[in-house]
Amino acid sequence: MRFDTVIRHGTVVTASDTFFSDVGIKDGRIAALAADLTDADEVIDATGLFVMPGGIDSHVHLDQPSGDGIVMADDFDSGTRSAAIGGNSTVLAFCMQEKGQSLREALKIYHAKAEGKCHVDVAFHLVITDPTPEVLGQELPALVEDGYTSLKVFMTYEGLRLRDDEILATLDTARRTGALVMVHCENEDAIRYLIGRHEEEGKFAPKFHAATRPVAAEREATHRALSLAEIVDVPIVIVHVSNREAMEEIRRARQRGQKIAGETCPQYLMLTADDLDQSEMEGAKYVCSPPPRDKASQDACWEGLEQGVFDLFSSDHCPFRFNDPEGKLNEKGKRHFRWIPNGIPGVATRLPILFSEGVMKGRINLNQFVAVTSTNHAKLYGLYPRKGTIAIGADADIALWDPDKRITVTNDILQHGADYTPYEGQEVRGWPMHLLLGGKTIVKDGLLTQQKVRGSYLHRNRSSLVPRGERHR
Repeated sequence: MRFDTVIRHGTVVTASDTFFSDVGIKDGRIAALAADLTDADEVIDATGLFVMPGGIDSHVHLDQPSGDGIVMADDFDSGTRSAAIGGNSTVLAFCMQEKGQSLREALKIYHAKAEGKCHVDVAFHLVITDPTPEVLGQELPALVEDGYTSLKVFMTYEGLRLRDDEILATLDTARRTGALVMVHCENEDAIRYLIGRHEEEGKFAPKFHAATRPVAAEREATHRALSLAEIVDVPIVIVHVSNREAMEEIRRARQRGQKIAGETCPQYLMLTADDLDQSEMEGAKYVCSPPPRDKASQDACWEGLEQGVFDLFSSDHCPFRFNDPEGKLNEKGKRHFRWIPNGIPGVATRLPILFSEGVMKGRINLNQFVAVTSTNHAKLYGLYPRKGTIAIGADADIALWDPDKRITVTNDILQHGADYTPYEGQEVRGWPMHLLLGGKTIVKDGLLTQQKVRGSYLHRNRSSLVPRGERHR
């Protein structure tokens, strides 16, 4: 066989194996794994490099409505460009249903936003904010059959959160259709009460965002979400876990026999609540929900990755410009933390941070790195084995990592739309120097090779977490 491309002399890393092999690519897919492959139109020398599946970031917010006068910093062009710079070949973004809107209407809007702008492959999670009988009884079952096989519900944010009975109805529809539900777990009533107390005391600075969203509010909501899932008997994903108490709720649910996936994010490994306590509104840069906690919580989240409590390591990329009246420093946000847009940029830094702080410092091994950044995302969200692995027949979405490359993170190299990164000045060891999407080079020497977009929309199968016998009961 003559190949389109051969990657030679690299060390192939999957979620289960590490081995020396050349990789032969034909028609956008991996066609051979063997030694001494030479007959190709293009040969890429990967001597000294790790050959890994491209990253899959399954928790990314792009071009999403964010409130009156607030504009998200990344559209699908800039957001997927930044994703590629960081070694990602697929992102799963959110399609937000607004109150009174049908899911089909929301999808039409988001597909139009993404059309012709994606530098990497993209799929959508459906965010359910208005679970009417029509949405749950007609639209959602049909859309799951069409390949929109995951959805998200919120337990916080007025206008987004669902009541417990609405969550139960949504979970029951997921059980019957085989969809997988992601849950943002924070107790909105407790948060609103604490905000009121802080307002009475004149506490409006960014640091009080963290004080009004305490660990107990996340732990309680996590326990409640797991209980609701147990009542309906359906798997769920607990997203962006920030602390030990919530993590232990996941561990205990698994010990009871529940099928649960857990996710954490870079901000819970690298930031603390102290980052919000800065002068001149600098703390607004770090406002996200749940907020960063403390050093003990960081250690707990590392433990969760090391021990497999967390299946997923995602960015929760939710970017806003800092010095912008439509971003963090909007007029109301400068006066009160509750009006500071929640979210931080991170799609480009997710993989380098975990590689540097996790693999290179011995906290996790290479196979765990691939699992929590790519393979598990593909399995949980219906893309495996097409995505998330180096195997014959899989899409040739491949990242070549230089483990010795040292990079100081600066905002200008990340190519997102935000005017800052929370990791400015952080030195990382290990960087994705070359990225292929469907066998075509889109990043070389850490830079996009061209502005032409190559990404496609992905229709997905059902999750590996959903037992086949349970579907359509």
